[in-house]
Amino acid sequence: MEKKLYDNVCEEQLFSSIFNKHSENLFQFLYYKFGSLLNPRDKVQEAFIKLWQNCSKVPPEKARSFLFTTANNLMLNEVAHQKVVLKHQQEKPKNYTHENPEFLMQEQEYHEKLQKALSNLTEAQRVAFLMNRVEGKRFKEIAEILDISTKAVEKRIYGALEKLRKDIKEL
Repeated sequence: MEKKLYDNVCEEQLFSSIFNKHSENLFQFLYYKFGSLLNPRDKVQEAFIKLWQNCSKVPPEKARSFLFTTANNLMLNEVAHQKVVLKHQQEKPKNYTHENPEFLMQEQEYHEKLQKALSNLTEAQRVAFLMNRVEGKRFKEIAEILDISTKAVEKRIYGALEKLRKDIKEL
């Protein structure tokens, strides 16, 4: 029975000899099996990286098997990934909604009413209201920006709300 020289492939000289011995055969195997589209050279490099990362666990006599299995699995993962990419490229985005046409028409009419009601507000009311409701600013922040009191901001916003309710009901 032969005596083992190495327990694993972590020895740099041994790893280098394994690379020189198997890298071209591994590339050809991947190239013939999967073609050049999936970058077989990259997968060979990744397989050797994985071998180096697991070098303490892999005995030299199992290195070739480890490399070929790992590289094959990397290519199969890449094939699966490309299928997913292709599937998503072929899917057309939805250009429909689940709302019925009546709902969409009512929504459009309400939007028009709201725009008309907003245009009927005084400029002071409209500015304060939009800063509060659209920009999310607090009364105190609005007061500082407009250089008015907080009470004045409250009055403008509450006045705008009353007028909007009234105008939207009438429309």
